[in-house]
Amino acid sequence: MGIVVENVSKKFGSFQAVDGVDLEIKSGSLVALLGPSGSGKSTLLRLIAGLEMPDRGKIWLTGTDATAQSVQERNIGFVFQHYALFKHLTVRQNIAFGLDIRKASKAKIKTRVNELLELIQLMGLGDRYPSQLSGGQRQRVALARALAVQPQVLLLDEPFGALDAKVRKDLRAWLRRLHDEVHVTTVFVTHDQEEAMEVADEIVVMNKGNIEQIGTPAQIYDHPATAFVMSFIGPVNVLPSNSKMFQGNGFHSASPEVFLRPQDVVIEKDPNNGSTVPARVNRLIHLGWEIQAELILDDGQVVTAHLSRDRFDELNLEPQQRVYVKPKDAKSFPLYYSI
Repeated sequence: MGIVVENVSKKFGSFQAVDGVDLEIKSGSLVALLGPSGSGKSTLLRLIAGLEMPDRGKIWLTGTDATAQSVQERNIGFVFQHYALFKHLTVRQNIAFGLDIRKASKAKIKTRVNELLELIQLMGLGDRYPSQLSGGQRQRVALARALAVQPQVLLLDEPFGALDAKVRKDLRAWLRRLHDEVHVTTVFVTHDQEEAMEVADEIVVMNKGNIEQIGTPAQIYDHPATAFVMSFIGPVNVLPSNSKMFQGNGFHSASPEVFLRPQDVVIEKDPNNGSTVPARVNRLIHLGWEIQAELILDDGQVVTAHLSRDRFDELNLEPQQRVYVKPKDAKSFPLYYSI
Protein backbone atom coordinates (compact mmCIF):
# COMPACT_ATOMS: atom_id res chain seq x y z
CA MET A 1 0.00 0.00 0.00
CA GLY A 2 1.34 3.47 -0.88
CA ILE A 3 -0.87 6.45 -0.03
CA VAL A 4 -4.54 6.42 0.97
CA VAL A 5 -6.51 9.65 1.31
CA GLU A 6 -9.77 8.95 3.13
CA ASN A 7 -12.64 11.48 2.96
CA VAL A 8 -10.25 14.42 3.36
CA SER A 9 -11.46 18.03 3.40
CA LYS A 10 -9.65 21.32 3.88
CA LYS A 11 -11.09 24.82 3.98
CA PHE A 12 -9.29 28.17 4.06
CA GLY A 13 -11.76 30.70 5.44
CA SER A 14 -14.84 30.37 3.26
CA PHE A 15 -12.90 28.69 0.41
CA GLN A 16 -13.32 24.91 0.18
CA ALA A 17 -9.92 23.86 -1.20
CA VAL A 18 -10.44 20.09 -0.88
CA ASP A 19 -13.89 18.58 -0.42
CA GLY A 20 -14.28 14.98 0.81
CA VAL A 21 -11.55 13.49 -1.38
CA ASP A 22 -10.91 9.73 -1.49
CA LEU A 23 -7.78 8.55 -3.28
CA GLU A 24 -5.53 5.49 -3.28
CA ILE A 25 -2.05 5.64 -4.80
CA LYS A 26 -0.29 2.32 -5.31
CA SER A 27 3.16 1.76 -3.85
CA GLY A 28 5.92 2.47 -6.36
CA SER A 29 3.68 4.32 -8.82
CA LEU A 30 4.16 7.75 -10.40
CA VAL A 31 0.93 9.77 -10.20
CA ALA A 32 0.07 13.27 -11.44
CA LEU A 33 -2.41 15.56 -9.70
CA LEU A 34 -3.69 17.60 -12.64
CA GLY A 35 -6.06 20.54 -12.69
CA PRO A 36 -6.41 24.30 -13.16
CA SER A 37 -5.48 26.91 -10.56
CA GLY A 38 -7.71 26.61 -7.50
CA SER A 39 -8.65 22.99 -8.18
CA GLY A 40 -7.14 21.76 -4.88
CA LYS A 41 -4.20 19.80 -6.26
CA SER A 42 -1.44 21.63 -4.38
CA THR A 43 -3.48 21.65 -1.17
CA LEU A 44 -3.97 17.88 -1.46
CA LEU A 45 -0.21 17.43 -1.95
CA ARG A 46 0.52 19.56 1.13
CA LEU A 47 -2.00 17.53 3.15
CA ILE A 48 -0.20 14.33 2.17
CA ALA A 49 3.12 15.93 3.14
CA GLY A 50 1.86 17.13 6.52
CA LEU A 51 2.41 20.79 5.61
CA GLU A 52 -1.34 21.29 6.11
CA MET A 53 -3.68 19.46 8.46
CA PRO A 54 -7.10 18.28 7.22
CA ASP A 55 -10.31 19.61 8.73
CA ARG A 56 -11.61 16.05 8.52
CA GLY A 57 -10.55 12.71 7.09
CA LYS A 58 -7.37 10.64 7.30
CA ILE A 59 -4.06 10.26 5.48
CA TRP A 60 -2.48 6.80 5.41
CA LEU A 61 1.15 6.25 4.35
CA THR A 62 2.33 2.68 3.70
CA GLY A 63 -0.45 1.32 5.91
CA THR A 64 0.12 3.71 8.84
CA ASP A 65 -2.30 6.44 9.91
CA ALA A 66 -0.15 9.54 9.36
CA THR A 67 -2.89 12.15 9.87
CA ALA A 68 -1.45 13.47 13.15
CA GLN A 69 2.22 12.89 12.25
CA SER A 70 4.63 15.77 11.70
CA VAL A 71 6.40 16.33 8.39
CA GLN A 72 9.56 14.72 9.79
CA GLU A 73 7.71 11.64 11.06
CA ARG A 74 6.18 10.99 7.65
CA ASN A 75 9.59 10.49 5.98
CA ILE A 76 8.57 12.35 2.83
CA GLY A 77 10.80 13.99 0.24
CA PHE A 78 9.37 17.29 -1.03
CA VAL A 79 10.54 19.21 -4.10
CA PHE A 80 9.30 22.75 -4.68
CA GLN A 81 8.96 24.65 -7.95
CA HIS A 82 11.77 27.09 -7.13
CA TYR A 83 14.42 24.57 -6.05
CA ALA A 84 14.92 26.02 -2.50
CA LEU A 85 18.61 25.10 -2.59
CA PHE A 86 20.98 26.62 -0.02
CA LYS A 87 23.01 29.20 -1.95
CA HIS A 88 25.99 29.08 0.41
CA LEU A 89 26.34 25.28 0.15
CA THR A 90 27.91 23.32 -2.69
CA VAL A 91 25.96 20.73 -4.69
CA ARG A 92 27.42 17.97 -2.49
CA GLN A 93 26.53 19.82 0.70
CA ASN A 94 23.00 20.51 -0.51
CA ILE A 95 22.42 16.84 -1.30
CA ALA A 96 23.93 15.79 2.03
CA PHE A 97 21.87 18.26 4.09
CA GLY A 98 19.16 15.84 5.25
CA LEU A 99 21.72 13.17 6.11
CA ASP A 100 23.75 15.70 8.13
CA ILE A 101 20.63 16.64 10.09
CA ARG A 102 20.11 12.94 10.87
CA LYS A 103 23.76 12.68 11.96
CA ALA A 104 24.64 9.96 9.48
CA SER A 105 28.30 8.90 9.38
CA LYS A 106 30.67 10.76 7.04
CA ALA A 107 31.36 7.55 5.13
CA LYS A 108 27.63 6.90 4.58
CA ILE A 109 27.05 10.51 3.50
CA LYS A 110 29.92 10.41 1.00
CA THR A 111 28.73 7.12 -0.50
CA ARG A 112 25.10 8.26 -0.75
CA VAL A 113 25.99 11.65 -2.27
CA ASN A 114 28.22 10.00 -4.89
CA GLU A 115 25.41 7.56 -5.76
CA LEU A 116 22.97 10.43 -6.24
CA LEU A 117 25.38 12.60 -8.22
CA GLU A 118 25.77 9.70 -10.63
CA LEU A 119 22.00 9.14 -10.70
CA ILE A 120 21.29 12.78 -11.60
CA GLN A 121 24.21 12.84 -14.07
CA LEU A 122 26.11 15.65 -12.31
CA MET A 123 29.11 13.67 -11.04
CA GLY A 124 31.67 16.31 -12.05
CA LEU A 125 29.74 19.26 -10.57
CA GLY A 126 29.62 18.33 -6.89
CA ASP A 127 31.83 21.21 -5.75
CA ARG A 128 29.92 23.92 -7.60
CA TYR A 129 27.42 26.27 -6.00
CA PRO A 130 23.77 26.58 -7.13
CA SER A 131 24.48 29.91 -8.84
CA GLN A 132 26.94 28.11 -11.13
CA LEU A 133 24.29 25.67 -12.39
CA SER A 134 21.53 25.93 -14.99
CA GLY A 135 17.89 25.84 -13.92
CA GLY A 136 17.53 22.21 -15.01
CA GLN A 137 20.66 21.20 -13.10
CA ARG A 138 19.45 22.98 -9.94
CA GLN A 139 16.16 21.12 -10.12
CA ARG A 140 17.99 17.80 -10.42
CA VAL A 141 20.01 18.69 -7.32
CA ALA A 142 16.76 19.47 -5.48
CA LEU A 143 15.45 16.03 -6.43
CA ALA A 144 18.67 14.36 -5.29
CA ARG A 145 18.48 16.18 -1.94
CA ALA A 146 14.91 14.92 -1.46
CA LEU A 147 15.97 11.35 -2.33
CA ALA A 148 19.08 11.36 -0.13
CA VAL A 149 17.22 10.35 3.03
CA GLN A 150 15.49 7.50 1.15
CA PRO A 151 11.93 8.77 1.69
CA GLN A 152 8.97 6.39 1.48
CA VAL A 153 7.12 8.99 -0.63
CA LEU A 154 8.40 11.69 -3.01
CA LEU A 155 6.17 14.74 -3.58
CA LEU A 156 6.79 17.37 -6.27
CA ASP A 157 4.84 20.63 -6.51
CA GLU A 158 4.97 21.98 -10.09
CA PRO A 159 8.65 20.85 -10.25
CA PHE A 160 9.34 22.16 -13.76
CA GLY A 161 7.10 25.22 -13.78
CA ALA A 162 9.96 27.73 -13.53
CA LEU A 163 11.90 26.28 -16.47
CA ASP A 164 11.73 27.00 -20.19
CA ALA A 165 9.90 24.63 -22.54
CA LYS A 166 12.94 22.73 -23.87
CA VAL A 167 14.41 22.13 -20.38
CA ARG A 168 10.98 21.11 -19.06
CA LYS A 169 10.62 18.49 -21.78
CA ASP A 170 14.10 17.10 -21.13
CA LEU A 171 13.46 16.90 -17.38
CA ARG A 172 10.14 15.12 -17.87
CA ALA A 173 11.90 12.29 -19.68
CA TRP A 174 14.65 12.31 -17.05
CA LEU A 175 12.14 12.13 -14.16
CA ARG A 176 10.42 9.16 -15.80
CA ARG A 177 13.75 7.32 -16.17
CA LEU A 178 14.72 8.25 -12.61
CA HIS A 179 11.48 6.86 -11.23
CA ASP A 180 11.94 3.62 -13.15
CA GLU A 181 15.30 3.24 -11.40
CA VAL A 182 14.40 4.18 -7.81
CA HIS A 183 10.70 3.07 -7.73
CA VAL A 184 9.79 5.40 -4.86
CA THR A 185 6.07 6.25 -4.68
CA THR A 186 5.90 9.64 -6.39
CA VAL A 187 3.13 12.23 -6.66
CA PHE A 188 3.60 15.42 -8.66
CA VAL A 189 1.34 18.42 -9.14
CA THR A 190 0.98 20.04 -12.54
CA HIS A 191 -1.46 22.13 -14.56
CA ASP A 192 0.27 21.02 -17.78
CA GLN A 193 -1.77 18.27 -19.47
CA GLU A 194 1.07 17.24 -21.76
CA GLU A 195 3.43 16.89 -18.80
CA ALA A 196 0.99 14.66 -16.94
CA MET A 197 0.31 12.51 -20.02
CA GLU A 198 4.00 12.08 -20.77
CA VAL A 199 5.29 11.25 -17.28
CA ALA A 200 2.59 9.66 -15.10
CA ASP A 201 1.37 6.09 -14.71
CA GLU A 202 -1.96 7.48 -13.51
CA ILE A 203 -3.55 10.92 -13.64
CA VAL A 204 -5.88 12.33 -10.98
CA VAL A 205 -7.91 15.15 -12.58
CA MET A 206 -9.11 17.69 -10.00
CA ASN A 207 -11.65 20.50 -10.24
CA LYS A 208 -13.10 22.73 -7.51
CA GLY A 209 -11.72 20.61 -4.68
CA ASN A 210 -13.02 17.32 -6.07
CA ILE A 211 -11.65 14.47 -8.14
CA GLU A 212 -13.31 14.32 -11.57
CA GLN A 213 -11.55 11.19 -12.82
CA ILE A 214 -8.65 8.83 -12.10
CA GLY A 215 -7.07 6.76 -14.85
CA THR A 216 -4.13 6.11 -17.12
CA PRO A 217 -3.29 8.82 -19.67
CA ALA A 218 -5.00 6.75 -22.38
CA GLN A 219 -8.15 6.24 -20.27
CA ILE A 220 -8.37 9.93 -19.36
CA TYR A 221 -7.97 11.08 -22.95
CA ASP A 222 -9.98 8.43 -24.80
CA HIS A 223 -12.73 7.88 -22.23
CA PRO A 224 -13.27 11.12 -20.26
CA ALA A 225 -15.79 10.69 -17.46
CA THR A 226 -17.06 14.28 -17.49
CA ALA A 227 -17.31 17.28 -19.76
CA PHE A 228 -14.71 19.04 -17.60
CA VAL A 229 -12.16 16.27 -18.14
CA MET A 230 -12.71 16.25 -21.90
CA SER A 231 -12.40 20.04 -22.03
CA PHE A 232 -9.29 20.16 -19.86
CA ILE A 233 -7.35 17.24 -21.38
CA GLY A 234 -6.45 18.27 -24.89
CA PRO A 235 -8.12 20.59 -27.41
CA VAL A 236 -11.84 20.19 -28.09
CA ASN A 237 -14.65 21.73 -30.12
CA VAL A 238 -17.81 22.46 -28.13
CA LEU A 239 -20.83 22.64 -30.43
CA PRO A 240 -24.60 22.81 -29.87
CA SER A 241 -26.19 19.38 -30.12
CA ASN A 242 -28.60 20.64 -32.81
CA SER A 243 -25.71 21.60 -35.10
CA LYS A 244 -26.18 20.43 -38.69
CA MET A 245 -22.82 18.74 -38.38
CA PHE A 246 -24.43 15.95 -36.32
CA GLN A 247 -27.50 15.48 -38.49
CA GLY A 248 -27.34 12.51 -40.82
CA ASN A 249 -24.58 10.86 -38.76
CA GLY A 250 -26.76 8.90 -36.36
CA PHE A 251 -25.55 10.96 -33.38
CA HIS A 252 -28.25 11.99 -30.90
CA SER A 253 -27.76 13.83 -27.64
CA ALA A 254 -30.11 14.98 -24.92
CA SER A 255 -27.42 17.40 -23.71
CA PRO A 256 -27.26 20.93 -25.09
CA GLU A 257 -23.58 20.61 -26.03
CA VAL A 258 -21.48 18.08 -27.91
CA PHE A 259 -17.70 17.66 -27.61
CA LEU A 260 -15.55 16.86 -30.63
CA ARG A 261 -11.76 16.48 -30.73
CA PRO A 262 -10.04 18.33 -33.63
CA GLN A 263 -8.57 15.05 -34.91
CA ASP A 264 -12.11 13.64 -35.09
CA VAL A 265 -13.23 16.25 -37.62
CA VAL A 266 -13.14 14.61 -41.06
CA ILE A 267 -12.56 16.92 -44.04
CA GLU A 268 -13.56 15.95 -47.59
CA LYS A 269 -13.29 17.86 -50.85
CA ASP A 270 -16.71 16.66 -52.07
CA PRO A 271 -20.07 16.11 -50.34
CA ASN A 272 -20.81 12.58 -49.19
CA ASN A 273 -24.46 11.42 -49.35
CA GLY A 274 -25.75 14.00 -46.88
CA SER A 275 -23.40 12.90 -44.07
CA THR A 276 -21.18 15.95 -44.55
CA VAL A 277 -21.93 19.65 -44.19
CA PRO A 278 -20.28 22.50 -46.12
CA ALA A 279 -17.62 24.68 -44.52
CA ARG A 280 -15.05 27.29 -45.52
CA VAL A 281 -11.36 27.11 -44.66
CA ASN A 282 -10.73 30.30 -42.69
CA ARG A 283 -7.14 29.76 -41.54
CA LEU A 284 -4.38 27.16 -41.76
CA ILE A 285 -1.76 26.87 -39.03
CA HIS A 286 1.33 24.75 -39.63
CA LEU A 287 2.36 23.01 -36.37
CA GLY A 288 5.20 20.98 -37.83
CA TRP A 289 3.99 17.39 -37.61
CA GLU A 290 0.35 18.35 -38.15
CA ILE A 291 -1.79 21.09 -39.66
CA GLN A 292 -4.54 22.92 -37.78
CA ALA A 293 -7.43 24.06 -39.95
CA GLU A 294 -9.91 26.63 -38.70
CA LEU A 295 -13.22 26.02 -40.46
CA ILE A 296 -16.41 28.07 -40.53
CA LEU A 297 -19.69 26.24 -41.09
CA ASP A 298 -22.48 27.88 -43.09
CA ASP A 299 -24.32 28.76 -39.86
CA GLY A 300 -21.25 30.65 -38.58
CA GLN A 301 -20.01 28.04 -36.12
CA VAL A 302 -16.20 27.76 -35.93
CA VAL A 303 -14.68 24.26 -35.90
CA THR A 304 -11.00 23.38 -35.47
CA ALA A 305 -9.62 20.30 -37.26
CA HIS A 306 -6.20 18.65 -37.02
CA LEU A 307 -4.81 16.85 -40.06
CA SER A 308 -1.67 14.85 -40.63
CA ARG A 309 0.75 16.37 -43.12
CA ASP A 310 0.00 13.55 -45.57
CA ARG A 311 -3.75 14.18 -45.40
CA PHE A 312 -3.20 17.92 -45.76
CA ASP A 313 -1.09 17.38 -48.87
CA GLU A 314 -3.72 15.02 -50.26
CA LEU A 315 -6.50 17.59 -49.81
CA ASN A 316 -4.26 20.46 -50.93
CA LEU A 317 -6.17 22.88 -48.71
CA GLU A 318 -6.00 26.63 -49.13
CA PRO A 319 -7.62 29.53 -47.23
CA GLN A 320 -11.20 30.33 -48.33
CA GLN A 321 -11.52 26.90 -49.97
CA ARG A 322 -14.94 25.22 -49.84
CA VAL A 323 -14.82 21.82 -48.10
CA TYR A 324 -17.21 19.33 -46.49
CA VAL A 325 -16.91 18.05 -42.93
CA LYS A 326 -18.36 15.39 -40.65
CA PRO A 327 -17.62 14.06 -37.14
CA LYS A 328 -15.77 10.77 -36.74
CA ASP A 329 -16.42 10.55 -33.00
CA ALA A 330 -18.30 12.85 -30.64
CA LYS A 331 -19.25 12.77 -26.98
CA SER A 332 -21.93 14.34 -24.82
CA PHE A 333 -22.25 14.58 -21.04
CA PRO A 334 -25.14 15.34 -18.68
CA LEU A 335 -23.55 18.53 -17.38
CA TYR A 336 -20.85 20.89 -18.55
CA TYR A 337 -18.54 22.57 -16.05
CA SER A 338 -16.64 25.56 -17.43
CA ILE A 339 -12.93 25.75 -16.65
